[in-house]
Amino acid sequence: MNEQLEAASTAIREGKLVVYPTETVYGLGADARDPDAIERVYEVKARERSDPLSMAVPSVEAARDYIERSEVVMSFMEAFLPGPVTVIAEKTDRVPDALTSGRNRVGIRIPDHELALDLLNRINPITATSANVSGSESVTSVEQLNPQIRDGVAVVIDGGETPGLESTVVDPGLGTIHRRGAMADDVADWLRAHDR
Repeated sequence: MNEQLEAASTAIREGKLVVYPTETVYGLGADARDPDAIERVYEVKARERSDPLSMAVPSVEAARDYIERSEVVMSFMEAFLPGPVTVIAEKTDRVPDALTSGRNRVGIRIPDHELALDLLNRINPITATSANVSGSESVTSVEQLNPQIRDGVAVVIDGGETPGLESTVVDPGLGTIHRRGAMADDVADWLRAHDR
């Protein structure tokens, strides 16, 4: 597996795409600071350019470089990450507009999955978006990969079957859940408890 992870991190450094497992579904990874690599993600997924991508990092500490740190966002991240939650926060200039479709907020993901974290400790940040063609079902095993995705990536890391429930997308600064997924009730409880 180390060889696969090393091949994947090398591919990302070269501007190529990889498929990697998470604790939710399989993700499509590319260098999240390289506009050309980000464009390739949009192409392979046939995704609208107006639909932002999230980024994955290995730790809350690593996320600090890419978001404006507010007390509520940081305490939320400490409570839920790593985990199946995408945290929306105001971005810094280190995040390219190509990733966020020109918006001033970015989604941060820290997957609670050994292989994903191993990859992220080798290279980060990478894109955090499901490894499917837009509009189709998310992928929970590499056997389900659409040929368009498989042909568009340099490396596929096979981590076996994933649980399949997508991450909950939340903006703790605004107290808003954008998509209910894994741990949504816990997230809602936390937001209620920290409502100002």
